[in-house]
Amino acid sequence: MDAQDADSASGFERVFAYLQERLLDGTLKQGERLMAERELAAQLGVSRPIVREALRALHVLGIVEIRERVGTIVKRPDASMLKDFFTLALAQQADLIDDVMEARIAIECQAVRLACERATIADFERLQRALIRIGETIDDADAGGAADFDFHRAIVLASRSPTLAVLHESMSTLLARSHRSRRELVQQFSSMKSYLIDDHKRVFDTIVARDPDRAEVTLRRHFAIGDEYRRRAVTGEGDRPETRSAQGA
Repeated sequence: MDAQDADSASGFERVFAYLQERLLDGTLKQGERLMAERELAAQLGVSRPIVREALRALHVLGIVEIRERVGTIVKRPDASMLKDFFTLALAQQADLIDDVMEARIAIECQAVRLACERATIADFERLQRALIRIGETIDDADAGGAADFDFHRAIVLASRSPTLAVLHESMSTLLARSHRSRRELVQQFSSMKSYLIDDHKRVFDTIVARDPDRAEVTLRRHFAIGDEYRRRAVTGEGDRPETRSAQGA
């Protein structure tokens, strides 16, 4: 990195740190306008071109909006930017996929506990619609994978936790692919049809019963059985009776 690149990087860091600090201490809020580039450059001790470059980078990240003849406005964070980052980064680091799936389990298990406490009638209806679609699309990998994703997304939304929702949304592209991949196994393992329908129904019932402990146990078992099917697909094992008995555990 030459001196000019180093100055640009340092300038970006100063602008980013300034914006971050003002957002955290509440002196700058969503919808408010930043000071003019000239003032910001003078305050931070960087050149105007570096300030302009940093603001453009922040604009690409979805943190600010640059409006002609108005100035730079602080935006509401857009989870889709985080989703795109996860997707692009992990596309080149396949070894991190398992780590993402573990994070997904942590998010959904906490979400299902909160959903038992906070879910509304509208949440129950959203879950039920997704549950019906799971049954209707049992032989369709594309539509079925989407139905599975919608059900689990509905659990997170029912938690009424904006942070969990943003984290889950940031991984949504990868999760949707995972759900579809699992649906492709239906043709290989006949017992997966009843597993997919019945197990999601069990999770739904625990949320409606507002039983967080049973909901988490049921959801964790659901994940474990799904992992077992994927393991058998890799090892070439058959659809053994033990899987069927595990579903009713």
